[in-house]
Amino acid sequence: MNSQKTYTVAIAGLGKRGLHHAEAFAQNPRFALVGLCDIDPARMTAAAQQLGVSYTHPDAAQMLTDTRPNVFVFCTLPTIRLEFIQAGVTAGVQLIAYEKPMATSTNEALAITQLLRENGTRSVVSLQHRYGEHYQKVKEIIASGAIGRVHTVYGHATGWMMHMMPHLVDYVRWYNDNVAAEWVVGQAAGKEKFGDVHASPDYVAGLIHFANGVRGIVECGEGAPDVPEVDYWWRKCRIGAQGTEGFAEVLTGGGWRAITRDSNGVISGPGGMDYAHDMTPYVQQIADWLDDPAQVHPCNGESALKGFEIMMAICRSAVQRGKVTLPLGPGEPELEALERALP
Repeated sequence: MNSQKTYTVAIAGLGKRGLHHAEAFAQNPRFALVGLCDIDPARMTAAAQQLGVSYTHPDAAQMLTDTRPNVFVFCTLPTIRLEFIQAGVTAGVQLIAYEKPMATSTNEALAITQLLRENGTRSVVSLQHRYGEHYQKVKEIIASGAIGRVHTVYGHATGWMMHMMPHLVDYVRWYNDNVAAEWVVGQAAGKEKFGDVHASPDYVAGLIHFANGVRGIVECGEGAPDVPEVDYWWRKCRIGAQGTEGFAEVLTGGGWRAITRDSNGVISGPGGMDYAHDMTPYVQQIADWLDDPAQVHPCNGESALKGFEIMMAICRSAVQRGKVTLPLGPGEPELEALERALP
């Protein structure tokens, strides 16, 4: 294990999230930015000047061919996943880091996973809110046993599914020790948001049965519960666990709170979504995994696949009007089927 190796990084997509990634990699001495890509020349030039990167190109595959980085990062619209994964694999990168959702259908997610497995390429999906101190505090309380035996994990957000549910499901799974889900039942309503770049039903809800008997409840979109303690609409997310002796939950934009067997009432603490804070450990753990294959990144693609399957199973359940067992095999693209099925 060589803890001093510097890994080269090329980044495609330099919008807000792309710059968050680029800045975090640039600030970590374990990485060197060697290439930037964006279809907007002005944005690409501005980012290159800001970050001191000499190589830019509007075509991601060409950038990868020319720079041959260790790490390929892309932050693009969700419709561009498989072709960028293919470009990274073709260029021989060691690790691909990209935005959630990991795909737009089970078929695509399975194709991505097969491609990465066959080529021994690692992947990380950007579910970085788990690094927030308030998220970590809730995990710590649950893991300590202070709320007793966990029987329910839950998450809801006012944002719509393809934006928010990858986060909700990932953190719900984390709070239940990443135990496998066995089946789900789902329901959905409303078609307006299918026109969004993150195409989704207006509202979706799912009940998840995990192998350890814990139940998960997730809701997204118009009609999901409000989080009145949080002002900023996109951060109105509440994720937590109920146990036999209390509960612990995080508000994405508003700290954490809990009742435990020994707390004598509600206890709470600060915290808020903060990319500057959350991206730093997310990026450092990419270096750790590249150094040592045993230090698997918490946001690794195999874990993201399990969360994505839950989300797509909820969609399949809404279409089929019944229980859907996991893991999922190939099938009709879920969002297309759901849009047709909804009135």
